[in-house]
Order: sequence, then structure tokens, then C-alpha cells
Amino acid sequence: MALHKISDFDTDYHNTIQGKDIKGMGVYSRSSDEKIGTVSDILVDDQGQFRYLLVDLGFWIFGKKVLLPLGRAQVDSIEERVYTALTKKQAEDLPEFKDDTVLDYDYEERVRGVYRTPLEASAPLGGVGRTTPTYDRNTYNYSQDADLYDTSVQDDTTIRLYEERLVANKQRRKAGEVAIGKHVETETARVAVPIEKERVVIERVTPADAGRVVTGDATAFREGEIAHVDIYEEVPDIRKEAVVREEVRVRKVVDHETVEATETIRREELDIDTDGRTVVNKQDRI
Repeated sequence: MALHKISDFDTDYHNTIQGKDIKGMGVYSRSSDEKIGTVSDILVDDQGQFRYLLVDLGFWIFGKKVLLPLGRAQVDSIEERVYTALTKKQAEDLPEFKDDTVLDYDYEERVRGVYRTPLEASAPLGGVGRTTPTYDRNTYNYSQDADLYDTSVQDDTTIRLYEERLVANKQRRKAGEVAIGKHVETETARVAVPIEKERVVIERVTPADAGRVVTGDATAFREGEIAHVDIYEEVPDIRKEAVVREEVRVRKVVDHETVEATETIRREELDIDTDGRTVVNKQDRI
């Protein structure tokens, strides 16, 4: 059965398929959540059934492209991711896909041989209750490897349960501004300064020897005799000088408080309808 790239099979496949286009989605390891590659194309059979994802393993093995059977891929359309249990060893063992690769039965068998379970690949002939499956190119049908191509028979399905949570962050914003400056005020100041002034006091008194006769040479009759007396007085000397009156120190302090916020959050819970069947926990198969 021939294989075709989806764009060659249906040039208008974007409008034909339902849901999001898988091409371009990242491919992640189911066990480690590590990105291992990218879906570069999709391969379909003659009836248009999805059979393989063409994965570019650039994150694991640079430049190598391999086929991933659809049954071994799990598409998460919300996260736009493809999950797989492909191991690094399987990626190395898978035949490389190139543009000139012939997608015939022999090439597909090499691919399927890597993905088939160890029991199918190595169980000895004649084992008790076990036989090695045989495949014939003339009669082979994809249903013979249902676990590789049929997504309805996958052993496990992952359902992600989401919940909302409150994320508290802080943002620093300007709450106001304080401007501090100076201005000049004027007032009339009064100061009292005691001063001294000299004045002349003239007293005319009768000496104790008044009337006594004096000699002629002792007589001093002179015209124009003048006595000079200097008179002083104090005057106020008023001037202004600037002095430091006080200091104003400006600083900031941080006040701490707790702000509480209330918000309604949602959480998903798992609903299980067993319909009378027993639920058994299973581990992911690698």
C-alpha cells in the first residue's frame, strides 16, 4: 500500500481535516517531557488514513527524520504538542527518511520492526502459548499492527486535569510626590542699643580765695582766650548678618502592610464511569 504526504494527497487538506493542523507541532517524550523533535509532515495511505507522522529529530539527532506510527503518538491539541514513548535507542535504530526515500513495504517493515514489542520481535518459535507473528507483503494489512496505527487501542490515554491558582506579584508605582523648597519671609525687627552722649556743663562758682589781692604779673587779662572742649557721642551701628538657624533633614521610610485579595479559582476533577467494570492502575509503557 502506497504512502503519500498529506499535502500531495489532498492539496486542500487544511480545510478537510478537523481540528488543528499537526504539522509544525513539537514532539515530546512522554516520560521526561523533553522536546525531541518537530512534526514536519504527515503520511497517509491510498484511502487517506493517517499512518505516520514525519518527525524531524533535530533536538535529539540533528538532521535525521524518522516515521512515527500514529498509534504511538498522542496529540494534545490544547498544548499543541505531540507526546510519544519513543526512546533515544529507537530513534537511533529507525531508518532515516529522506526526500528520495522509497516508501515501500520493505521500508515500512524496517520502521515497524523497531516499534514492535520485544515479545513479537524475539519470542522463540514453539514457545508455550506464544507464536511469532509472521507478515507477508502480499497479504499485510495495517490492522495486523493495530497498536501502531489504531489510536483506539492504545494502552493508555493521558487526561490532564487543570486547576487555577492565584499568582501574587507586586508592582512598584508612584503613589505621590512631596516637593520640599524654601521661601523668604520678611518681618520688622527691633533692637535697643544703649548709647552715650557727652554734653558741656558750665558752672560759675565763687572760689574760696575770692577777694584776695594778687600781684600784677599774676593778673591774666587777655582778650580772645578760648578753651576748646571736644564732645563725643555714641551712635548705633546696625547691620545684618546671616546665621544658621536650623537644619531640615529629608528621608524616606518604608511602612509594611499585608493586602489580602479574594478570587474564585477553578479546579478540574476526574469523573470515572466504570459501568460495573474494575479499574486497574496501569504504568506507562515505554
